Formats: sequence, structure tokens, C-alpha cells
Amino acid sequence: MNASSEKNLSDKDFLRVSQFIHKEYGIHLPPVKKTLLEGRLRKRMKQCGMGTFTAYCDYLFTEKGMKEEAVFMIDAVTTNKTDFFREPHHFDYLTRQALPELTGNQAAPRKKIIAWSAACSTGDEPYTLAMVLSEFTESHPETDFSIIATDISTKVLDIARTAIYSEEKIAPVPYALRKKYLLKSKDPCKKLVRIAPEVRSRVCFHRFNLMEARPPVREPLDIIFCRNVMIYFDLKTQERLIRMFYDHLSPGGYLFMGHAESINTMNVPFCFTAPTIYRKGVLS
Repeated sequence: MNASSEKNLSDKDFLRVSQFIHKEYGIHLPPVKKTLLEGRLRKRMKQCGMGTFTAYCDYLFTEKGMKEEAVFMIDAVTTNKTDFFREPHHFDYLTRQALPELTGNQAAPRKKIIAWSAACSTGDEPYTLAMVLSEFTESHPETDFSIIATDISTKVLDIARTAIYSEEKIAPVPYALRKKYLLKSKDPCKKLVRIAPEVRSRVCFHRFNLMEARPPVREPLDIIFCRNVMIYFDLKTQERLIRMFYDHLSPGGYLFMGHAESINTMNVPFCFTAPTIYRKGVLS
């Protein structure tokens, strides 16, 4: 084995791993992403005590590696950028337009709103949703809600379930909601806060691969947030995913996507309602 194969990810191993990631998780890694993949695998390779990328890849593709290592590999590879109240116009629209329409439909009023945060990362998005929905249902006591939050990464799900964040991290949360729904650490030196239990209890976290056929929820969904995820998928995977969302939304339900994402060129039946916000048609 030459020195370069010890220090760098070979084209052959890049192809093996990138094709596996695309097939199993839908994430498209073109050749220009080789350096990115190499850097993220390097950390995992060292944690496993393996001296070369080839040795790591050979282990990954064994039966034991698929069973024990693949989940840690995808944790290392995936990007998990998120913030509280990210793209705030979505939450403004939710409060102003979507929730009143969902709950005010006389033909089929929702007594319970079911929302799905489809790539929840460290929990910022579903807890933001929970705060917004808590505020809405406080003034609409006839309406209840629950949130399912999923991600492929076990690492970020562990953080989400603990619901502990730095004070810097929760800076985008409006002051009134911070006072109401965030608990400060008893040790002021730690500068940590925890999401209040009444908010945490509204969110149920699951590990879920978006390439699976259906989400881990039985009831029809009213709201789906899948933001800044589709950019990692090729067009075929994007369309399949959008159709899955459509199939599991109730009539009149809403899909919220990231600012860099659009379904306008896809052959899917969603109705455009606002930039990056789409709605499933209401039954007549």
C-alpha cells in the first residue's frame, strides 16, 4: 500500500461509500464532495482505531460493519445546521395564515394539529414549532397538538432529547417566549437553558431515514417542515420524497421547505401558497 492510500481516500473507496450513502440515505455526493467526505470519515476512522481509509471501508462493508458502524458513519457524514426560529417568516405564516385555516375550516375543523419536523437535527426546529403551537392553542383551547421529530443522526437526536442549549444558541427566541418556555440553569456560570417540560412533552423524537416508505406516525399530518434537506438529494429522490409528504398530509395540510429549495419544476400536485410554502388541496 503506498503512502497516499494511507493519507487520502482513494477514488475507489470514495465511490464505494458515496454510492452506499446515496442508495441507503438518498444523499448525493458528487466527486467534488470527495474532500468533504474524506475529512468527515477521517475523524470516524481514528475513533475506530484504523490506520487507513481502505481498512475502514473494508470494515464498513462487512456484515458486522453494516450492523454496528453504518449508523456512526452517517452521523459523521451528515450536516446538521439548525437554529431556533430559523427562517422566521415560516412561523409568522404558520400563526397568521396556516393555523387559522386548519382549525377554522367549518367542513373539517382540526381538533388536533399533528406536525412533523422531518430533519430535526438538535431539536431547534421542533421546539420552535412547539412554542409557536403552544401560543396558538393557548388562545384556541379547543385545539390540541403534537409534534413528531425525526433525523437520521443518533448524535443530534441525543442532544434534542436532553433539550439543553447554550444561552447563545437560544438568542433568536423572542424574549417573551424565553421567559415562558425556557428554564435557566441553577448555575449561572454555565449559561445553559433547558426547554420547559410542557414543551418537551409535546415532541416525540425518532431516528428515521427519509428513504423509508412512510413516516413513523399513523395519523394524517397537518404540517410538515422539511427544510434545507432536499439540497442534498438528486432530483429523482427529491420528487419521491415530495410525493411521500403529499401522500401523508391531510387535505389542506402544509409543507414548509428551505429558502434554497423549490418544487415548482416538479410534477407534484402541491399548490404554491407563498415562497417555500406549499399546500395540499382541500377536498370539495
